Amino acid sequence: MVNQDHSSPKPSKPHFLKHKAAHYSETKNLDFSTWVSENSVKLIVISLLTLSVAALFYFRTSSVPSSLLCFQNSHQSQIKKPELPKLDLDSVKPILDKSSPFSSFRSEQWIVVAVSNYPSSSLQSLVRLKGWQVLAIGNSRTPKDWSLKGAIFLSLEQQASLGFRVVDFLPYDSYVRKSVGYLFAIQHGAKRIFDADDRGEVIGGDLGKHFDLELDDATVKKQTILQYSLEIENKTVVNPYIHFGQRSVWPRGLPLESVGFVNHEEFYTEVSGGRQYIQQGISNGLPDVDSVFYSTRKTGSEAFDIIFDEHAPKVALPQGLMVPINSFNTLFHYNAFWSLMLPVSVSTMASDVLRGYWAQRLLWEIGGFVVVYPPTLHRDDNVEAYPFSDEKDLHVNVGRLIRFLVSWKSEKQRSFEKILELSHSMALEGFWSENDVKFTAAWLQDLAAVGYQQPRLMAVQLDLQKAAVKRGDKKEFVPRKLPSVHLGAEESGTVNYEIGNLIRWRKNFGNVVLIMFVTGPVQQTALEWRLLYGRIFKTVVILSTQADADLAVEQGQLDQAYKYLPRIFERFNSTEGFLFLQDNTILNYWNLLQADKSKLWIANKMPTSRNMINGKDSSWFVKQAEMVKKVVSTMPVHLQVNYKENGPTDQTIALCGSEVFYVPQRFVQDFVDLVDLVGDLDIHHKIAVPMFFMAMDLPQNFDTLLNKMVYKTGASSTNLLNLYSAQVPAVHPLVVSTESDFIKLIRLMAAGDPLLMELV
Repeated sequence: MVNQDHSSPKPSKPHFLKHKAAHYSETKNLDFSTWVSENSVKLIVISLLTLSVAALFYFRTSSVPSSLLCFQNSHQSQIKKPELPKLDLDSVKPILDKSSPFSSFRSEQWIVVAVSNYPSSSLQSLVRLKGWQVLAIGNSRTPKDWSLKGAIFLSLEQQASLGFRVVDFLPYDSYVRKSVGYLFAIQHGAKRIFDADDRGEVIGGDLGKHFDLELDDATVKKQTILQYSLEIENKTVVNPYIHFGQRSVWPRGLPLESVGFVNHEEFYTEVSGGRQYIQQGISNGLPDVDSVFYSTRKTGSEAFDIIFDEHAPKVALPQGLMVPINSFNTLFHYNAFWSLMLPVSVSTMASDVLRGYWAQRLLWEIGGFVVVYPPTLHRDDNVEAYPFSDEKDLHVNVGRLIRFLVSWKSEKQRSFEKILELSHSMALEGFWSENDVKFTAAWLQDLAAVGYQQPRLMAVQLDLQKAAVKRGDKKEFVPRKLPSVHLGAEESGTVNYEIGNLIRWRKNFGNVVLIMFVTGPVQQTALEWRLLYGRIFKTVVILSTQADADLAVEQGQLDQAYKYLPRIFERFNSTEGFLFLQDNTILNYWNLLQADKSKLWIANKMPTSRNMINGKDSSWFVKQAEMVKKVVSTMPVHLQVNYKENGPTDQTIALCGSEVFYVPQRFVQDFVDLVDLVGDLDIHHKIAVPMFFMAMDLPQNFDTLLNKMVYKTGASSTNLLNLYSAQVPAVHPLVVSTESDFIKLIRLMAAGDPLLMELV
């Protein structure tokens, strides 16, 4: 959420031009017609150049379809993969500060902030911290007369004169210009950099009381730090706010599908201190939360004042497990200075979070780790929430990014080479653009130019981290449950009960994948569906007629929806099962706890859902029946026997409402085999699925819970919400196509899950 001055960067020139004084000759006294005639050639050349530049700018910035640009060569129109730049650090020349008034200044401890307005009271308090030098980085919105006694201020012009390569990539009006500040601090002797903004005040006025500043100190090295456990399979990210007493608050950058994990750790392990190169602080008041939390948890105009447990022990992250890291309350030690680079091709609300995950993966390569510390700052809630769209890069891509990073491997022999390779790999995967690959290369060259020594690599053995933890190594810590005033009321027995329900639902379905087919406007509803169901299920995979990479929506056709399931089954092959759901059917997950997850689920006994269709009734059904017969004839014996025992003859086929069904893991291979048997045949989804179910098992073995759902045919498209009931497992049809519809639905579903009211 509210993170420094995170406004979206506007297109800007790549770098500043140094203006030379113009020399003018004596002006001739000519009338206009004479002047034109003497300068006609120059005017024609200037006009042509102007038109060329204007045309180039138009085609670069307009939304003209590529099909209109038919004069381009075909190879130019193809998307080129980002290239991996060559990194020749031996030829990098040193960059010395010869232009700034601070060329001779040195300090080991720096606080780097971005400023867009006149100095705040919080920034003035940072300047008073003993032993720390504040460095303020300006942008195009910073007042020209900005100054603060005790702080070093670098204006845009001063930044451009320092000679850093990264300046060419930085937008004029963004906080990501802090990358210049990091280099300046390193150039001037930094050993520790506190990444901050101008809105937080250090609790107690002493950073040394909160963070570990001297990692080489014997006391620091001998200390033991609680560490999250990797005992839970496929666990890759944690919500640290739970550890510090606020289990229903989540940090910006936590995947929304992980928000539902609200129970505390069963146990921890321990790690020795001395290598916590990145130290993330917690903020009281307004912590680092995203726009979803800020917009849905706020009670009127009342400011957030969330308090975390200051007595909870700091906690470390092992290799293989990640946590969101921000750019306003984080301490970086020298060995992690390379990780300060803020990417420029993503939204500003995503830049520091993506940097944090990227950095954590690389931190493992040098034997370092991240530690999260009890409250270090207090930040007042005095701004409005940022638009949800500014965080799209987070909500859409961050879960996939974490999985990618945990599995990423490199054979490079030097740390800078690994850093550049990972930036390149992330561009290939679409997490940021080629511009950030070039930016990384420039950043690494600048680091070398200011004298930074790249850290040595260590062997990374992630598999060993996941070995079973011995009983004696298990350390228990039960977090306090602090009042959740952000829920609009003090914590009560009712809230505890509701949280308990959420935990039970998540425990029951946390290893089940929900596959949704969205036929409505996916741009308006995809994130809402994920927010609704992602709290309960392992993950939500969305299919639609049109793919949307930004929303992680995959392409498919509803009439053949079953054909897209095998590839999803393969992707999540360690789950308990898969629940398919069409977006015109609402799932009341709280009524599904009694269903047997080892059995098949389908509404096969609903009177209006299942019918035997006579193949002679229409030519379409005749063709469908012929194709079903062909598939049945090729089924292996166990599937064919089941199907024929279920009753259909060669002249009849089963038509079943297949808007919702569940396939447990033990039947996945049979389902995949049946899809293979269908092959290119155009069997309709509502005919193929019941055929599959009758082949996989006998109906008397199906779980019967879905037969209690509301299932109406021929229902009017108006007032479909009147069909809804919170007392049944599912409701069909109920169409949600707008944000207004979604809000109405959530209010109805809150009868079964009261915590849903926090979303509206």
